[in-house]
Amino acid sequence: MEAKLLSREVRPNTGKPVIGVFAPCDPRIDAASRERSINLIKHAADVLAGKVILPGGAAVDVVYSDVLIDAEAQADQVALQFKEVGVNILVCVPDTWSFPQLTTISLLSHFPKDIPVNFTTGNSGTRPGVVYTHATSGAIAQYGKLTHINVGKWPDSGQNPEMSSETAKDLIDWCYAAVTFQGLKGKRVVVFGHDSMGMETALPHVLETRNQFGLEITRLDMKLLADMLKKESYDKEELKKLRSWLENHAGERIELPDGEKDSELLDQSLALYLIVRDLMKELDAVGGGFMSQLEWGSDDRGIQLPVADIMESLFNSDFDHNGPKSVQPFATEADVQALLTQLFMTWLSGGNPPLFMDFRKVWEKEDVAEFAAQNGYQASGNEPWMQKGFVDGVNSGSASFNWAAVPGTSEKEVMEKISFPKAVDYFYYLGNSVHFISPGEIKGLAARLAFSSLSGMFSMIWDEAETVELPKDLAQKICEGANPTWPHTFVVPKYASMLEYKQYAPANHFHMTWDLEPARLQFWMDFCNVLSVAPWNARPQFIEGKDRPMPLLYLLNGGEDVTKKLKAGKA
Repeated sequence: MEAKLLSREVRPNTGKPVIGVFAPCDPRIDAASRERSINLIKHAADVLAGKVILPGGAAVDVVYSDVLIDAEAQADQVALQFKEVGVNILVCVPDTWSFPQLTTISLLSHFPKDIPVNFTTGNSGTRPGVVYTHATSGAIAQYGKLTHINVGKWPDSGQNPEMSSETAKDLIDWCYAAVTFQGLKGKRVVVFGHDSMGMETALPHVLETRNQFGLEITRLDMKLLADMLKKESYDKEELKKLRSWLENHAGERIELPDGEKDSELLDQSLALYLIVRDLMKELDAVGGGFMSQLEWGSDDRGIQLPVADIMESLFNSDFDHNGPKSVQPFATEADVQALLTQLFMTWLSGGNPPLFMDFRKVWEKEDVAEFAAQNGYQASGNEPWMQKGFVDGVNSGSASFNWAAVPGTSEKEVMEKISFPKAVDYFYYLGNSVHFISPGEIKGLAARLAFSSLSGMFSMIWDEAETVELPKDLAQKICEGANPTWPHTFVVPKYASMLEYKQYAPANHFHMTWDLEPARLQFWMDFCNVLSVAPWNARPQFIEGKDRPMPLLYLLNGGEDVTKKLKAGKA
């Protein structure tokens, strides 16, 4: 007997997230009820099909089995069906009572312990799928596995029940978190340069990141980029296309006061995007980071090179000179924890562009009123930016072009709002920055991942947030007081007081993603065993219709944080 040589061809979907929908059933019940259960499986799969989107726009594969799991034999059959097509996310939709160990628990034995499992059921007394859900989730929680239940609503009668829109939404939110958890395993990010300017909050915790998230961090030296720039290791015709695209959009808003010299620097900064893009493609990277300071462009002992602001903004945007593209989260200053924050939230939102910001000046309500009066503006107090104050989010790099406008704005309209002034301050005028002021009323989550060697665990500090738009003159003066050549986004947390916000910041950078709600982030933190930190006095512990319900596993083990520490072996 000889060993079998595998084909070098790999199925296109190998390793990608695949959602499998199934149902147990009681073998004693009537044929009509069994048919209803099969119809419900297909309905649930159809609800998910095309609704869970990966960055780049592709829909996650959804499969289902019409084999009702009555006992061990069917559990084995469905498990093997699912494994053959790569299912790594399980959705159970019970509509009748059945026997937990003979059905779902037997199916789970075929899969890794950390596979996401969701029980979505109607709240029916006629066919008590909800009874099965509670019995099974309780049994699974006893042996220490995490599951989530979604006791929703669908009709008690009829052969073709359809779940309510609220039930479907809760299931879809859970699926986004499961897809982010499973989809990023085995992926890698690429970080150019060593530790971020000595900022300990930005370190690449390589082993911890690998163990907790399944992500690899490829580290490359910035010398490679400097050498490739010098060797002109990029497509020169594509560079012309990129330069022409930028000029067509921005025209005179690109500052080149020194003529040919500045033009050459701009070309180098654009070439840097092409070089890094191709390296990331070669490594199949889902995100990246670039140290820049100090060695690259602001230490006069070395050869200074052009700023990377435009490059970083392009990666975080959903378009470039070649048209629409997938967002590739990218962090300035090689801030790896910023990169991870942006990466997870981009996936959780289905590919929305992230915003990288300094946690710069916190303008409390009284500060804003005083500033407005000093500048001749008579505030009524009803202005959104006066209600609470705001944070001036500003940084030289990584600001997605998309954040110059509201979600859904066309490329042309976005680019009309952006200018490219000469870089100032630390960068010795070597290239162009990106400048815009974000509009108001953009809602999402503002967050920041953090790590502690004391617990050996990651935490996510987060709150809902919304942008505000100030009168143009006041906004410009605030920009001038920080840096007039960089992007500015004025952010208001929903629940944190400004005092809490400025005291509890885990780093000097924070990040925001639009159209992302708390439940998705909370589900993801459950899967990844990340501590949830939202210590705002005004925020209730649980907000119905917004937060995910607490998993039973946490309730049985002393609470969320205690259970997560037990799972991590840190309690």
